Amino acid sequence: MKTTIYSSAHRLGGLLRGILLFAAAIAWSSAAAQTPVGKFGNLRVQGNRIVNQSGQPVSLAGNSLFWSNSGWGGEQYYNANMVGWLKNSWNASIVRAAMGVDEGGGYLENPAREKAKVKAVVDACIAAGLYVIIDWHSHHAEQHQAEAVAFFQEMARTYGNTPNVLYEVYNEPLQVSWGGVVRPYAQAVANAIRAIDPDNLIIVGSPNWSQDVDVAAANPLLGSNIAYTLHFYAATHKQSLRDKATTALNRGVAVFVTEYGTCEASGNGYIDATSTQEWMTFLKANQISHCNWAFNDKAEAASALLPGTNPGAGWSDSFLTTSGRLVKGYVQGWTSGPVITPPPPTGSTKVEAESYHAMAGVQTENTTDAGSGLNVGWIDAGDWMAYTVDVPTAGTYTIQYRVASINNGGQISLEQNSGATRLGLIAVPNTGGWQHWTTISHSVHLNAGRQDIAIGVPVGGYNVNWWSFTRTGARPVAIPTIYPNPVANELRLHLGEVGTASWVRVFNARGREVLARELAAGLPSEAKLSVAALEPGIYTLRVESAAGVTTTRFVKE
Repeated sequence: MKTTIYSSAHRLGGLLRGILLFAAAIAWSSAAAQTPVGKFGNLRVQGNRIVNQSGQPVSLAGNSLFWSNSGWGGEQYYNANMVGWLKNSWNASIVRAAMGVDEGGGYLENPAREKAKVKAVVDACIAAGLYVIIDWHSHHAEQHQAEAVAFFQEMARTYGNTPNVLYEVYNEPLQVSWGGVVRPYAQAVANAIRAIDPDNLIIVGSPNWSQDVDVAAANPLLGSNIAYTLHFYAATHKQSLRDKATTALNRGVAVFVTEYGTCEASGNGYIDATSTQEWMTFLKANQISHCNWAFNDKAEAASALLPGTNPGAGWSDSFLTTSGRLVKGYVQGWTSGPVITPPPPTGSTKVEAESYHAMAGVQTENTTDAGSGLNVGWIDAGDWMAYTVDVPTAGTYTIQYRVASINNGGQISLEQNSGATRLGLIAVPNTGGWQHWTTISHSVHLNAGRQDIAIGVPVGGYNVNWWSFTRTGARPVAIPTIYPNPVANELRLHLGEVGTASWVRVFNARGREVLARELAAGLPSEAKLSVAALEPGIYTLRVESAAGVTTTRFVKE
Protein backbone atom coordinates (compact mmCIF):
# COMPACT_ATOMS: atom_id res chain seq x y z
CA MET A 1 0.00 0.00 0.00
CA LYS A 2 1.43 3.38 -1.01
CA THR A 3 1.37 5.91 1.81
CA THR A 4 1.35 9.28 0.01
CA ILE A 5 -2.12 10.86 -0.39
CA TYR A 6 -2.87 11.54 -4.04
CA SER A 7 -5.73 13.39 -5.66
CA SER A 8 -8.72 11.43 -6.92
CA ALA A 9 -7.73 12.41 -10.45
CA HIS A 10 -4.38 10.74 -10.00
CA ARG A 11 -6.00 7.63 -8.52
CA LEU A 12 -8.11 7.33 -11.66
CA GLY A 13 -4.81 6.47 -13.25
CA GLY A 14 -5.22 3.09 -11.56
CA LEU A 15 -7.74 2.14 -14.25
CA LEU A 16 -5.27 3.12 -16.91
CA ARG A 17 -2.60 1.18 -15.06
CA GLY A 18 -4.71 -1.96 -15.25
CA ILE A 19 -5.15 -1.46 -18.98
CA LEU A 20 -1.41 -0.95 -19.36
CA LEU A 21 -0.67 -4.11 -17.39
CA PHE A 22 -3.02 -6.03 -19.66
CA ALA A 23 -1.28 -4.56 -22.70
CA ALA A 24 2.09 -5.44 -21.19
CA ALA A 25 0.98 -9.04 -20.84
CA ILE A 26 0.00 -9.10 -24.50
CA ALA A 27 3.37 -7.59 -25.46
CA TRP A 28 5.37 -10.04 -23.33
CA SER A 29 6.18 -12.34 -26.22
CA SER A 30 7.40 -9.37 -28.24
CA ALA A 31 9.67 -8.26 -25.41
CA ALA A 32 11.03 -11.80 -25.04
CA ALA A 33 11.88 -11.73 -28.72
CA GLN A 34 14.21 -8.81 -28.04
CA THR A 35 16.49 -10.75 -25.68
CA PRO A 36 19.78 -11.92 -27.22
CA VAL A 37 18.47 -15.46 -27.76
CA GLY A 38 15.09 -14.19 -28.96
CA LYS A 39 16.86 -11.93 -31.43
CA PHE A 40 19.57 -14.26 -32.73
CA GLY A 41 18.18 -17.77 -32.15
CA ASN A 42 20.36 -20.83 -32.73
CA LEU A 43 23.97 -19.84 -33.31
CA ARG A 44 25.94 -21.73 -35.93
CA VAL A 45 29.30 -21.67 -37.66
CA GLN A 46 29.41 -20.35 -41.20
CA GLY A 47 32.89 -20.18 -42.65
CA ASN A 48 35.10 -18.56 -40.01
CA ARG A 49 32.26 -16.68 -38.32
CA ILE A 50 29.57 -17.49 -35.77
CA VAL A 51 26.25 -16.36 -37.21
CA ASN A 52 22.65 -16.02 -36.07
CA GLN A 53 19.57 -17.81 -37.35
CA SER A 54 19.51 -15.43 -40.35
CA GLY A 55 23.14 -16.05 -41.29
CA GLN A 56 24.42 -12.68 -40.00
CA PRO A 57 27.65 -12.59 -37.93
CA VAL A 58 27.12 -12.27 -34.19
CA SER A 59 29.58 -11.06 -31.55
CA LEU A 60 28.43 -11.65 -27.97
CA ALA A 61 29.88 -9.99 -24.87
CA GLY A 62 29.59 -11.23 -21.31
CA ASN A 63 31.19 -12.74 -18.27
CA SER A 64 32.73 -15.98 -17.07
CA LEU A 65 32.12 -17.19 -13.56
CA PHE A 66 35.05 -18.43 -11.46
CA TRP A 67 35.67 -22.15 -10.86
CA SER A 68 32.52 -23.70 -9.37
CA ASN A 69 34.53 -25.89 -6.94
CA SER A 70 33.10 -25.98 -3.42
CA GLY A 71 35.23 -24.08 -0.97
CA TRP A 72 36.91 -21.94 -3.63
CA GLY A 73 34.61 -18.94 -3.14
CA GLY A 74 33.34 -18.44 -6.66
CA GLU A 75 30.48 -20.89 -6.30
CA GLN A 76 28.44 -18.36 -4.30
CA TYR A 77 27.73 -16.40 -7.50
CA TYR A 78 26.15 -19.33 -9.33
CA ASN A 79 22.66 -17.88 -8.89
CA ALA A 80 19.86 -16.04 -10.68
CA ASN A 81 20.65 -12.76 -8.91
CA MET A 82 24.00 -12.69 -10.70
CA VAL A 83 22.39 -13.45 -14.07
CA GLY A 84 19.80 -10.70 -13.57
CA TRP A 85 22.42 -8.06 -12.72
CA LEU A 86 24.62 -8.97 -15.68
CA LYS A 87 21.62 -8.81 -18.01
CA ASN A 88 20.02 -5.62 -16.72
CA SER A 89 22.98 -3.52 -15.64
CA TRP A 90 25.88 -4.87 -17.72
CA ASN A 91 23.88 -5.55 -20.91
CA ALA A 92 25.60 -8.95 -21.04
CA SER A 93 24.40 -11.36 -23.72
CA ILE A 94 26.27 -14.46 -22.50
CA VAL A 95 27.41 -16.06 -19.22
CA ARG A 96 29.98 -18.84 -18.84
CA ALA A 97 29.51 -21.44 -16.10
CA ALA A 98 33.04 -22.74 -15.41
CA MET A 99 32.40 -26.10 -13.74
CA GLY A 100 35.56 -27.30 -12.03
CA VAL A 101 36.24 -30.95 -12.82
CA ASP A 102 39.32 -32.64 -11.39
CA GLU A 103 40.58 -30.17 -8.78
CA GLY A 104 39.52 -30.41 -5.13
CA GLY A 105 35.83 -29.71 -4.55
CA GLY A 106 35.02 -30.27 -8.22
CA TYR A 107 32.79 -32.48 -10.34
CA LEU A 108 34.69 -35.73 -9.90
CA GLU A 109 34.40 -35.38 -6.14
CA ASN A 110 30.65 -34.68 -6.15
CA PRO A 111 28.95 -34.76 -9.58
CA ALA A 112 25.41 -34.03 -8.30
CA ARG A 113 26.49 -30.94 -6.36
CA GLU A 114 28.45 -29.41 -9.24
CA LYS A 115 25.75 -30.18 -11.82
CA ALA A 116 23.21 -28.42 -9.59
CA LYS A 117 25.33 -25.26 -9.62
CA VAL A 118 25.63 -25.31 -13.39
CA LYS A 119 21.93 -25.97 -13.87
CA ALA A 120 21.03 -23.03 -11.61
CA VAL A 121 22.98 -20.71 -13.91
CA VAL A 122 21.74 -22.32 -17.13
CA ASP A 123 18.10 -22.19 -16.01
CA ALA A 124 18.45 -18.53 -15.01
CA CYS A 125 20.03 -17.67 -18.38
CA ILE A 126 17.27 -19.44 -20.25
CA ALA A 127 14.65 -17.51 -18.27
CA ALA A 128 16.49 -14.25 -19.00
CA GLY A 129 16.99 -14.98 -22.70
CA LEU A 130 20.80 -15.06 -22.47
CA TYR A 131 23.27 -17.47 -24.01
CA VAL A 132 25.20 -19.66 -21.57
CA ILE A 133 28.37 -21.72 -21.94
CA ILE A 134 28.56 -25.01 -20.05
CA ASP A 135 32.32 -25.28 -19.55
CA TRP A 136 34.20 -28.48 -18.61
CA HIS A 137 36.77 -26.45 -16.68
CA SER A 138 39.84 -28.65 -16.61
CA HIS A 139 43.51 -28.71 -17.59
CA HIS A 140 43.53 -32.52 -17.91
CA ALA A 141 40.23 -33.38 -19.57
CA GLU A 142 41.74 -36.16 -21.68
CA GLN A 143 42.30 -38.11 -18.45
CA HIS A 144 38.54 -38.12 -17.79
CA GLN A 145 37.02 -38.64 -21.22
CA ALA A 146 34.37 -41.13 -20.08
CA GLU A 147 33.14 -38.74 -17.39
CA ALA A 148 33.07 -35.85 -19.88
CA VAL A 149 31.07 -37.89 -22.39
CA ALA A 150 28.50 -38.86 -19.76
CA PHE A 151 28.23 -35.29 -18.46
CA PHE A 152 27.72 -33.66 -21.85
CA GLN A 153 25.29 -36.36 -22.90
CA GLU A 154 23.18 -35.44 -19.87
CA MET A 155 23.48 -31.72 -20.64
CA ALA A 156 22.49 -32.34 -24.27
CA ARG A 157 19.46 -34.36 -23.24
CA THR A 158 18.43 -31.67 -20.76
CA TYR A 159 19.16 -28.53 -22.77
CA GLY A 160 19.76 -29.58 -26.37
CA ASN A 161 16.34 -28.34 -27.46
CA THR A 162 17.08 -24.77 -26.28
CA PRO A 163 19.14 -22.34 -28.41
CA ASN A 164 20.66 -20.77 -25.27
CA VAL A 165 23.22 -23.46 -24.49
CA LEU A 166 26.78 -23.74 -25.85
CA TYR A 167 29.12 -26.61 -24.90
CA GLU A 168 32.79 -25.91 -24.07
CA VAL A 169 34.27 -29.40 -23.89
CA TYR A 170 37.82 -28.51 -22.79
CA ASN A 171 38.79 -25.30 -21.01
CA GLU A 172 42.61 -25.13 -21.23
CA PRO A 173 44.76 -28.05 -22.31
CA LEU A 174 48.35 -27.70 -21.17
CA GLN A 175 51.47 -28.29 -23.28
CA VAL A 176 50.21 -31.48 -24.90
CA SER A 177 49.78 -32.60 -28.49
CA TRP A 178 46.76 -31.36 -30.42
CA GLY A 179 46.64 -34.25 -32.85
CA GLY A 180 47.60 -36.94 -30.38
CA VAL A 181 45.79 -35.85 -27.21
CA VAL A 182 43.32 -32.97 -27.43
CA ARG A 183 41.74 -33.62 -30.81
CA PRO A 184 40.87 -37.31 -30.18
CA TYR A 185 39.31 -36.40 -26.82
CA ALA A 186 37.35 -33.47 -28.23
CA GLN A 187 36.14 -35.49 -31.22
CA ALA A 188 34.80 -38.21 -28.93
CA VAL A 189 32.92 -35.72 -26.74
CA ALA A 190 31.62 -33.79 -29.76
CA ASN A 191 30.35 -37.01 -31.34
CA ALA A 192 28.54 -37.90 -28.11
CA ILE A 193 26.86 -34.48 -28.02
CA ARG A 194 25.89 -34.62 -31.70
CA ALA A 195 24.20 -37.98 -31.22
CA ILE A 196 21.69 -36.13 -29.03
CA ASP A 197 21.91 -32.45 -29.98
CA PRO A 198 22.50 -31.96 -33.72
CA ASP A 199 23.09 -28.23 -33.83
CA ASN A 200 24.01 -26.29 -30.65
CA LEU A 201 27.47 -24.76 -30.79
CA ILE A 202 30.45 -26.79 -29.51
CA ILE A 203 33.62 -24.94 -28.45
CA VAL A 204 37.01 -26.69 -28.22
CA GLY A 205 40.18 -25.65 -26.39
CA SER A 206 43.67 -25.97 -27.82
CA PRO A 207 47.14 -26.71 -26.33
CA ASN A 208 49.19 -24.18 -24.35
CA TRP A 209 46.28 -22.85 -22.29
CA SER A 210 44.04 -22.48 -25.37
CA GLN A 211 46.50 -20.26 -27.21
CA ASP A 212 47.43 -22.65 -30.05
CA VAL A 213 44.21 -22.03 -31.93
CA ASP A 214 46.22 -21.83 -35.16
CA VAL A 215 47.47 -25.38 -34.62
CA ALA A 216 43.93 -26.65 -34.06
CA ALA A 217 42.78 -24.83 -37.19
CA ALA A 218 45.30 -26.76 -39.28
CA ASN A 219 43.61 -30.07 -38.30
CA PRO A 220 40.08 -29.26 -37.10
CA LEU A 221 37.47 -31.65 -35.78
CA LEU A 222 34.99 -33.33 -38.08
CA GLY A 223 31.42 -32.14 -37.78
CA SER A 224 29.34 -28.97 -37.92
CA ASN A 225 28.96 -25.92 -35.70
CA ILE A 226 32.33 -26.32 -33.97
CA ALA A 227 34.35 -23.28 -32.88
CA TYR A 228 37.74 -22.97 -31.17
CA THR A 229 38.44 -20.99 -28.04
CA LEU A 230 41.22 -18.45 -27.63
CA HIS A 231 42.26 -17.30 -24.14
CA PHE A 232 44.28 -14.16 -23.47
CA TYR A 233 45.33 -11.95 -20.58
CA ALA A 234 45.95 -8.42 -21.79
CA ALA A 235 49.03 -7.56 -19.71
CA THR A 236 50.82 -10.74 -20.90
CA HIS A 237 49.51 -11.54 -24.37
CA LYS A 238 49.95 -9.05 -27.16
CA GLN A 239 50.18 -8.94 -30.95
CA SER A 240 51.85 -12.35 -31.37
CA LEU A 241 48.77 -14.09 -29.95
CA ARG A 242 46.48 -12.00 -32.14
CA ASP A 243 48.59 -13.16 -35.09
CA LYS A 244 47.86 -16.78 -34.12
CA ALA A 245 44.14 -15.96 -34.02
CA THR A 246 44.36 -14.34 -37.44
CA THR A 247 46.07 -17.46 -38.80
CA ALA A 248 43.25 -19.60 -37.40
CA LEU A 249 40.62 -17.37 -39.02
CA ASN A 250 42.49 -17.48 -42.31
CA ARG A 251 42.48 -21.27 -42.10
CA GLY A 252 38.69 -21.13 -41.99
CA VAL A 253 37.71 -21.87 -38.38
CA ALA A 254 35.51 -19.78 -36.08
CA VAL A 255 37.11 -18.37 -32.93
CA PHE A 256 35.37 -17.69 -29.60
CA VAL A 257 37.19 -16.01 -26.67
CA THR A 258 35.55 -17.87 -23.80
CA GLU A 259 38.03 -16.43 -21.29
CA TYR A 260 40.15 -13.29 -21.12
CA GLY A 261 41.55 -11.03 -18.43
CA THR A 262 42.61 -7.40 -18.30
CA CYS A 263 45.67 -8.26 -16.16
CA GLU A 264 48.60 -10.70 -16.30
CA ALA A 265 48.16 -14.39 -17.09
CA SER A 266 48.59 -15.24 -13.41
CA GLY A 267 45.29 -13.50 -12.69
CA ASN A 268 47.17 -10.80 -10.80
CA GLY A 269 49.55 -7.98 -11.63
CA TYR A 270 48.57 -4.71 -13.22
CA ILE A 271 45.49 -3.84 -15.28
CA ASP A 272 46.65 -3.15 -18.84
CA ALA A 273 43.89 -0.91 -20.18
CA THR A 274 45.82 -0.08 -23.36
CA SER A 275 46.33 -3.72 -24.31
CA THR A 276 42.71 -4.50 -23.39
CA GLN A 277 41.57 -1.81 -25.81
CA GLU A 278 43.80 -3.28 -28.54
CA TRP A 279 42.22 -6.68 -27.96
CA MET A 280 38.69 -5.25 -28.00
CA THR A 281 39.41 -3.50 -31.27
CA PHE A 282 40.65 -6.80 -32.73
CA LEU A 283 37.63 -8.75 -31.46
CA LYS A 284 35.23 -6.13 -32.80
CA ALA A 285 36.92 -6.03 -36.21
CA ASN A 286 36.70 -9.83 -36.49
CA GLN A 287 33.26 -10.16 -34.85
CA ILE A 288 34.55 -12.49 -32.15
CA SER A 289 32.51 -13.14 -28.99
CA HIS A 290 34.14 -12.92 -25.56
CA CYS A 291 33.63 -13.64 -21.84
CA ASN A 292 35.68 -11.90 -19.14
CA TRP A 293 37.41 -13.84 -16.34
CA ALA A 294 36.11 -13.67 -13.70
CA PHE A 295 32.85 -12.62 -12.10
CA ASN A 296 34.10 -13.30 -8.58
CA ASP A 297 35.32 -11.51 -5.44
CA LYS A 298 38.67 -13.26 -5.01
CA ALA A 299 41.40 -10.82 -3.96
CA GLU A 300 43.18 -10.77 -7.31
CA ALA A 301 43.38 -8.35 -10.22
CA ALA A 302 41.24 -10.43 -12.60
CA SER A 303 38.16 -10.39 -10.34
CA ALA A 304 35.27 -8.12 -11.28
CA LEU A 305 33.94 -7.80 -7.73
CA LEU A 306 35.53 -6.41 -4.60
CA PRO A 307 36.28 -8.94 -1.83
CA GLY A 308 33.29 -9.65 0.38
CA THR A 309 30.60 -8.70 -2.16
CA ASN A 310 27.33 -10.24 -0.98
CA PRO A 311 26.03 -12.70 -3.63
CA GLY A 312 22.44 -11.74 -2.84
CA ALA A 313 22.92 -7.96 -2.72
CA GLY A 314 21.33 -5.28 -4.87
CA TRP A 315 24.63 -4.62 -6.60
CA SER A 316 25.86 -1.31 -7.99
CA ASP A 317 29.12 -0.16 -9.54
CA SER A 318 30.49 0.53 -6.07
CA PHE A 319 31.11 -3.24 -5.81
CA LEU A 320 33.33 -3.33 -8.90
CA THR A 321 37.11 -3.57 -9.02
CA THR A 322 39.27 -1.63 -11.46
CA SER A 323 39.00 -4.55 -13.88
CA GLY A 324 35.26 -4.86 -13.29
CA ARG A 325 34.66 -1.21 -14.14
CA LEU A 326 36.79 -1.46 -17.27
CA VAL A 327 35.11 -4.63 -18.49
CA LYS A 328 31.59 -3.44 -17.73
CA GLY A 329 32.14 -0.51 -20.07
CA TYR A 330 33.01 -2.86 -22.93
CA VAL A 331 30.23 -5.35 -22.24
CA GLN A 332 27.61 -2.65 -21.76
CA GLY A 333 28.42 -0.90 -25.00
CA TRP A 334 29.03 -3.97 -27.17
CA THR A 335 26.88 -4.51 -30.24
CA SER A 336 26.88 -7.32 -32.77
CA GLY A 337 27.15 -5.01 -35.76
CA PRO A 338 29.89 -2.77 -37.15
CA VAL A 339 31.61 -0.18 -34.99
CA ILE A 340 30.01 3.27 -35.28
CA THR A 341 31.84 6.03 -33.44
CA PRO A 342 29.57 8.84 -32.22
CA PRO A 343 30.70 12.41 -31.74
CA PRO A 344 31.91 13.13 -28.22
CA PRO A 345 29.11 14.24 -25.89
CA THR A 346 30.22 17.71 -24.84
CA GLY A 347 26.91 19.38 -24.02
CA SER A 348 23.77 17.97 -22.37
CA THR A 349 22.50 14.45 -21.85
CA LYS A 350 18.77 13.91 -21.40
CA VAL A 351 17.54 10.73 -19.74
CA GLU A 352 13.95 9.53 -19.88
CA ALA A 353 12.78 8.78 -16.34
CA GLU A 354 11.37 5.37 -17.35
CA SER A 355 14.68 4.23 -18.90
CA TYR A 356 16.02 2.98 -15.54
CA HIS A 357 17.84 -0.38 -15.48
CA ALA A 358 16.59 -1.06 -11.95
CA MET A 359 14.02 0.51 -9.62
CA ALA A 360 12.00 0.01 -6.46
CA GLY A 361 8.38 1.03 -5.89
CA VAL A 362 7.59 3.20 -8.92
CA GLN A 363 5.27 2.77 -11.91
CA THR A 364 4.90 4.40 -15.31
CA GLU A 365 1.96 6.08 -17.03
CA ASN A 366 1.22 8.04 -20.21
CA THR A 367 2.20 11.69 -20.03
CA THR A 368 0.73 14.81 -21.66
CA ASP A 369 4.06 16.63 -21.40
CA ALA A 370 5.85 17.74 -24.57
CA GLY A 371 6.99 14.71 -26.57
CA SER A 372 4.33 12.44 -24.99
CA GLY A 373 5.56 8.95 -24.07
CA LEU A 374 5.69 7.85 -20.42
CA ASN A 375 6.46 9.44 -17.10
CA VAL A 376 7.29 7.78 -13.79
CA GLY A 377 4.72 8.15 -11.00
CA TRP A 378 3.46 6.59 -7.77
CA ILE A 379 6.69 7.82 -6.20
CA ASP A 380 6.89 7.45 -2.42
CA ALA A 381 9.57 7.84 0.23
CA GLY A 382 12.14 5.06 -0.08
CA ASP A 383 11.56 4.45 -3.79
CA TRP A 384 14.44 4.79 -6.26
CA MET A 385 15.41 4.54 -9.93
CA ALA A 386 18.93 3.67 -11.17
CA TYR A 387 20.41 4.71 -14.53
CA THR A 388 23.67 4.01 -16.33
CA VAL A 389 25.06 7.17 -17.93
CA ASP A 390 28.24 8.39 -19.63
CA VAL A 391 29.68 11.57 -18.12
CA PRO A 392 32.15 13.06 -20.64
CA THR A 393 34.39 14.99 -18.23
CA ALA A 394 34.60 15.52 -14.48
CA GLY A 395 33.27 18.81 -13.21
CA THR A 396 30.23 20.78 -12.13
CA TYR A 397 26.97 19.90 -13.89
CA THR A 398 23.51 21.42 -13.90
CA ILE A 399 20.98 18.66 -13.22
CA GLN A 400 17.47 19.34 -14.51
CA TYR A 401 14.32 17.38 -13.62
CA ARG A 402 10.98 17.61 -15.38
CA VAL A 403 8.45 17.21 -12.55
CA ALA A 404 4.74 17.52 -11.74
CA SER A 405 2.96 17.36 -8.38
CA ILE A 406 -0.04 18.51 -6.37
CA ASN A 407 1.95 18.26 -3.12
CA ASN A 408 4.43 20.46 -1.32
CA GLY A 409 7.64 19.13 0.22
CA GLY A 410 8.69 16.43 -2.24
CA GLN A 411 12.43 15.79 -2.52
CA ILE A 412 14.81 14.28 -5.08
CA SER A 413 18.16 12.92 -3.93
CA LEU A 414 20.72 12.30 -6.66
CA GLU A 415 22.79 9.35 -5.46
CA GLN A 416 25.46 6.75 -6.17
CA ASN A 417 26.70 3.58 -4.49
CA SER A 418 23.29 2.30 -3.39
CA GLY A 419 22.53 5.60 -1.68
CA ALA A 420 25.78 5.76 0.28
CA THR A 421 26.92 8.79 -1.75
CA ARG A 422 24.54 11.75 -2.09
CA LEU A 423 25.48 14.03 -4.98
CA GLY A 424 22.76 16.61 -4.34
CA LEU A 425 19.27 17.24 -2.91
CA ILE A 426 16.48 19.36 -4.39
CA ALA A 427 12.90 20.18 -3.38
CA VAL A 428 10.00 19.40 -5.72
CA PRO A 429 7.34 22.16 -5.80
CA ASN A 430 3.57 21.94 -6.10
CA THR A 431 2.97 22.48 -9.83
CA GLY A 432 -0.83 22.45 -9.62
CA GLY A 433 -1.47 19.04 -11.17
CA TRP A 434 -0.11 15.58 -11.87
CA GLN A 435 0.36 16.55 -15.54
CA HIS A 436 1.26 20.23 -15.01
CA TRP A 437 4.98 20.15 -15.71
CA THR A 438 7.85 22.36 -14.70
CA THR A 439 11.63 22.06 -14.81
CA ILE A 440 13.74 22.37 -11.66
CA SER A 441 17.52 22.28 -11.40
CA HIS A 442 20.53 22.24 -9.09
CA SER A 443 24.30 21.93 -9.48
CA VAL A 444 26.34 18.86 -8.52
CA HIS A 445 29.84 17.53 -9.14
CA LEU A 446 30.09 14.45 -11.38
CA ASN A 447 33.11 12.27 -12.06
CA ALA A 448 33.94 11.30 -15.63
CA GLY A 449 33.10 7.93 -17.18
CA ARG A 450 30.33 5.36 -17.43
CA GLN A 451 28.59 5.01 -14.08
CA ASP A 452 25.34 4.30 -12.26
CA ILE A 453 23.44 7.32 -10.94
CA ALA A 454 20.17 6.98 -9.05
CA ILE A 455 17.21 9.19 -8.23
CA GLY A 456 16.45 8.53 -4.59
CA VAL A 457 13.24 9.63 -2.87
CA PRO A 458 13.53 10.99 0.69
CA VAL A 459 10.01 12.48 0.37
CA GLY A 460 7.64 11.42 -2.43
CA GLY A 461 4.41 12.61 -3.97
CA TYR A 462 5.46 13.73 -7.47
CA ASN A 463 5.93 12.55 -11.07
CA VAL A 464 9.14 12.69 -13.14
CA ASN A 465 9.18 12.76 -16.96
CA TRP A 466 12.91 13.15 -17.63
CA TRP A 467 16.13 14.42 -16.15
CA SER A 468 19.30 15.78 -17.73
CA PHE A 469 22.84 16.82 -16.91
CA THR A 470 24.66 19.71 -18.60
CA ARG A 471 28.29 20.71 -18.09
CA THR A 472 28.38 24.16 -16.53
CA GLY A 473 28.82 26.70 -19.31
CA ALA A 474 27.59 24.35 -22.05
CA ARG A 475 24.52 25.09 -24.11
CA PRO A 476 21.53 22.90 -23.12
CA VAL A 477 20.72 20.30 -25.72
CA ALA A 478 17.56 20.62 -27.80
CA ILE A 479 14.92 18.03 -26.99
CA PRO A 480 13.75 16.09 -30.08
CA THR A 481 10.07 15.53 -30.84
CA ILE A 482 9.01 12.28 -32.51
CA TYR A 483 5.72 11.33 -34.18
CA PRO A 484 3.63 9.33 -34.75
CA ASN A 485 3.96 7.26 -31.60
CA PRO A 486 3.04 4.38 -31.85
CA VAL A 487 4.47 4.09 -35.37
CA ALA A 488 4.05 1.48 -38.09
CA ASN A 489 6.44 2.42 -40.89
CA GLU A 490 8.03 5.86 -40.74
CA LEU A 491 9.08 7.84 -37.69
CA ARG A 492 9.46 11.60 -38.01
CA LEU A 493 11.96 13.44 -35.84
CA HIS A 494 11.98 17.16 -35.18
CA LEU A 495 15.50 17.65 -33.83
CA GLY A 496 15.07 21.23 -32.65
CA GLU A 497 18.27 22.50 -34.32
CA VAL A 498 18.85 23.16 -38.01
CA GLY A 499 22.01 21.94 -39.64
CA THR A 500 23.60 20.12 -36.69
CA ALA A 501 25.43 16.89 -37.54
CA SER A 502 23.89 14.04 -35.55
CA TRP A 503 23.74 10.28 -35.15
CA VAL A 504 20.29 8.78 -34.65
CA ARG A 505 20.34 5.31 -33.06
CA VAL A 506 17.53 2.94 -32.16
CA PHE A 507 17.90 0.31 -29.43
CA ASN A 508 15.56 -2.57 -28.73
CA ALA A 509 14.17 -3.50 -25.31
CA ARG A 510 17.31 -5.52 -24.58
CA GLY A 511 19.55 -2.50 -25.19
CA ARG A 512 20.93 -3.79 -28.50
CA GLU A 513 21.38 -1.28 -31.33
CA VAL A 514 19.12 -2.26 -34.24
CA LEU A 515 19.24 0.86 -36.41
CA ALA A 516 21.67 3.74 -36.91
CA ARG A 517 21.67 6.72 -39.25
CA GLU A 518 24.00 9.67 -39.62
CA LEU A 519 22.42 13.06 -40.29
CA ALA A 520 24.97 15.29 -41.96
CA ALA A 521 25.38 18.95 -41.06
CA GLY A 522 23.19 21.26 -43.12
CA LEU A 523 20.18 18.96 -43.34
CA PRO A 524 16.73 20.24 -42.26
CA SER A 525 15.86 19.90 -38.59
CA GLU A 526 13.11 17.39 -39.40
CA ALA A 527 14.21 13.91 -40.42
CA LYS A 528 12.43 10.70 -41.40
CA LEU A 529 13.45 7.27 -40.15
CA SER A 530 12.12 4.04 -41.65
CA VAL A 531 11.26 1.53 -38.90
CA ALA A 532 9.11 -0.79 -41.00
CA ALA A 533 11.62 -3.66 -40.67
CA LEU A 534 11.65 -3.57 -36.87
CA GLU A 535 9.69 -6.14 -34.90
CA PRO A 536 6.76 -4.87 -32.81
CA GLY A 537 7.79 -3.67 -29.36
CA ILE A 538 9.18 -0.78 -27.33
CA TYR A 539 12.34 0.96 -28.60
CA THR A 540 14.65 3.69 -27.36
CA LEU A 541 15.68 6.41 -29.80
CA ARG A 542 18.95 8.18 -29.06
CA VAL A 543 20.14 11.37 -30.78
CA GLU A 544 23.86 12.16 -30.46
CA SER A 545 25.46 15.40 -31.58
CA ALA A 546 28.24 17.73 -30.54
CA ALA A 547 25.65 19.50 -28.38
CA GLY A 548 24.93 16.37 -26.38
CA VAL A 549 22.80 13.24 -26.17
CA THR A 550 19.05 12.83 -25.74
CA THR A 551 16.92 9.71 -25.52
CA THR A 552 13.23 9.02 -25.87
CA ARG A 553 11.05 5.98 -26.43
CA PHE A 554 8.56 4.91 -29.06
CA VAL A 555 6.31 1.92 -29.74
CA LYS A 556 6.60 0.00 -33.02
CA GLU A 557 3.24 -1.46 -34.03
